[in-house]
Order: sequence, then structure tokens, then C-alpha cells
Amino acid sequence: MRELELKYGCNPNQKPARIFMRGERELPIEVLNGKPGYINFLDAFNSWQLVRELNAATGMPAAASFKHVSPAGAALGNPICETGRKILFVEDGLELSPIACAYVRARGSDRLCSYGDWAALSDTCDEPTARYLKNEVSDGIIAPGYTKEALEILKTKKRGGYNVVQIDPDYTPEHEEYKDVFGITFQQGRNDYKIDASILGNIVTKNRDLPDEAKRDMMVALITLKYTQSNSVCYVREGHAIGVGAGQQSRIHCTRLAGNKADNWFLRHHPRVLELQFVNHIRRAERDNAIDVYLSDEYEDILAEGVWQNTFRIKPEPLTREEKRDWISKFSGVTVGSDAFFPFGDNVERARKSGANYIVQPGGSIRDDNVIATADKYNMVMSFTGMRLFHH
Repeated sequence: MRELELKYGCNPNQKPARIFMRGERELPIEVLNGKPGYINFLDAFNSWQLVRELNAATGMPAAASFKHVSPAGAALGNPICETGRKILFVEDGLELSPIACAYVRARGSDRLCSYGDWAALSDTCDEPTARYLKNEVSDGIIAPGYTKEALEILKTKKRGGYNVVQIDPDYTPEHEEYKDVFGITFQQGRNDYKIDASILGNIVTKNRDLPDEAKRDMMVALITLKYTQSNSVCYVREGHAIGVGAGQQSRIHCTRLAGNKADNWFLRHHPRVLELQFVNHIRRAERDNAIDVYLSDEYEDILAEGVWQNTFRIKPEPLTREEKRDWISKFSGVTVGSDAFFPFGDNVERARKSGANYIVQPGGSIRDDNVIATADKYNMVMSFTGMRLFHH
């Protein structure tokens, strides 16, 4: 199959629409279920590249949760503890495989943004992964293969219309790529820059102690950024992208946005959040929205009298700003990556507030000295890669 017709493009008025191969090559995919659309395939192909590169760089199963051509979350397949299972809403008795752990973690980076996501797996989708996905609102999935049991489960989603795409893991695209904008064709070499531990050696701070776990997290951050709409900043902890700030015109706004998401991830571990008592049969999306509002400055919207009873069995006490700051301050070991240089030290200041000890960025700002000095002030380790990772 060299081409596949689509219902429409980004919007219903954009017709005709299709995906196709130039020359004589076949499409490297097979649609096993559903009818993926234009944006679905944009998410599918970008997310597949991300997880494939994460797997190649770390040797571990990897997964991503994509929305509108940027990752809402990405993660490696590290085991999940009992507290993590509760936070990530893993059903009792479900034994998670490494690839299932990767997706559960990726989905849990930002559950609000992952609503209606596109899932990507570096490894074969197995039954535990499919069972978890079955209960989540998702548009589709791409993986190099599916077990029989997993495919049967996924085919029951969305009244049988869930999008399931299988990709040839050996497919390698042509070196040059093309894009039309306003009837004008752009051409560039594909971004095949390889991200691995070898690019992390230029440590520019006084503290040069970069443990293997931080190197791994730097690779997770950089590979995630490689497929995130620029400008972008990514916070990573324990192989898990816990905050992604995408598509902002200002670098500091990326750092704040990603940092706020990381803070929210930390706060989901707070005992007060774990003890929230929801009404019976509440939907997952409603519960996720409730937690998000509860943790925000607009908590009164959900805790007002006559309103909280729709969500909680017992009215919870809100977390004060001081309690939030105190809880977030307990976390450390975070790695922050940026797809282009930090122009000012304020980005480092903001990253520190969310537990950052390690920073990886291209470098090259005329104020690099100020940025390095700010990192030194907090005894951080910062690596300059010399490579920008813009993605548009």
C-alpha cells in the first residue's frame, strides 16, 4: 500500500487528504482497527520516533502519550510502586509488564492533557498495556506489534472504532523531507541527530558529578524535546518526563509551564490528595479534573457548598500555598532539558524551585556566564550539548 485516503485534514473543510509515499516505497504501517485521521497520523509518526529513540538510547521499553503533535508525557518502563499505582489509577490485581509500566507512567505525567491522547510504544503491546488503555480515553495507538489478547481488547474500545496502527520497526525514512506551506515547498535534511550519553561530556559548572541516573534522565529530556513543538523545556525524574512545556514564544514561559506541571505531579503524591474520597462511580476524567482544580488556586470552584458533594464523599481541606511549597521543596533529583539555550539565569532559578539538580541545554547564549553562575550558586550540574533541537 503506497497511499491511504483520509476523511479530511486538520479540519473538516480541508479536503482531499491522504498520506502517501514518494517514489515506489510502500507505507510502513498497517491499520489493524479504526480509521485514523490526519492529526492522528501526525501524532503517531512523531510519537513513534520518540519512543524508538528512547529505547535505542537506554535499552529500556519506552512509551509516550501524545496530544496535538507534542508529548503530554513520556517514560521508560521502570517498575511502579504501590503509591505510584494508586496515583496512576492502576486497577487492583493488574500485573504490569515493563512496557505497560512505561505507558502508565507516560499517561500519568499529565493526566489532564493526556485525555484523548495518542499512545506510542517501543515494544509489542501486550495484554496488561491493553487492559490499562481500555479504561482510558484515548484516540489510538502505534506499536511495532500486538499480542492476540491485546488486539482483541483494543478492538472493543470506542465501540469498536479505536485506532490501532502497527508500524514496521525496521523502516528507515529517506534523508530528505518536504513540507508545503502556502503552496510553497520546503525541503530539509531529516533530523537524524543521535542522542546518547556521548554528547553529555561538556560539563560547564563547578559541580561535575553526573551520575548514570542523571545521564539517563538527560537523554530522556533531550529525546522528548526533539519531538516537542518548540520552544520547549522538559523536566524529568527517574526516567519519567513529569513536565513538558511546549510551543511557547518565550523560553522562561516554557520553563514555568513545564515546572508548574512538574509541581502538579509532585503534589499528586501529597497524602491529602491520596486520601481524597470520591463519590462512587465517578468517571476517570471527572476525577482527574477534580484533582487538578483542587490543587489549583481555583480550588473553591470545586469545594464550594452544594458543589463538592457532586465529587467527594467527604469535603477535603484545601492545601494552602505554604503547604504546597513545603511539599514540593521535599523533592530533588530532577533533570531539566531545553531545546535551545537558556538566555538568562531566571530559567535556572525557576527550575531549582521544582527540585532541579541537573540541567542539559545546547549553550551558546551571550549570557552563558550568567546562566552558569546561577547554576553554580545552587551547586547544580549543567551540560552543554552544542546541539539545538527545534521541532516545527
